[in-house]
Amino acid sequence: MVNVMSTATQKLTYDEWLNLPETRQRYEIVDGTLYVPPGPSLAHKWILQRFFRALAEFVEDNGIGVVLPAPLDVMISRHPLRVRQPDVLYLNSQRTGIRERADVIGMNFLEAPPDLTVEVLSPSNTRREVPGKLEDYRRIGVYECWLVSPEAETVEIISLTGQEPESVAIFGVGATLRSELLPGIALDLRKAFG
Repeated sequence: MVNVMSTATQKLTYDEWLNLPETRQRYEIVDGTLYVPPGPSLAHKWILQRFFRALAEFVEDNGIGVVLPAPLDVMISRHPLRVRQPDVLYLNSQRTGIRERADVIGMNFLEAPPDLTVEVLSPSNTRREVPGKLEDYRRIGVYECWLVSPEAETVEIISLTGQEPESVAIFGVGATLRSELLPGIALDLRKAFG
């Protein structure tokens, strides 16, 4: 979700952002500048919903939290304003206290750090754009990010618990994705990319 066009000529403040109208359009705010990407391709959405469904099913079956899809604002910082929208995120209920819909009523954005973010890369994404997102996630306490490449049909697991993001595994289309963050998960990537 990068290679974006800026729609702001001046920097947004936190209060100005709160007063923007609600939208279903994906966007991110980096140091007060609002970026709106082109809409995702159907192939991107297909893979996104596959990963969302598989992750949500695992998390629900194990009663360990909540999985939510984009668009959903994740607050990185208020000053300067930084807001990210991962494609999919997982919130551990013990860590965040979020277990059900009643726990999020009245929330316009997420201030608790997700445990996991999933980023489905678009053909327009470049490797130089990804580190900024990973660093933002690491800085707020996200444990892990899955970088999903539809073109390569791979998932790279990035640990965000150290001083800098670290690639810990890459799974290809014939493999079964496993993660230490989610013990017991076994995601068949052939189905996920199918």
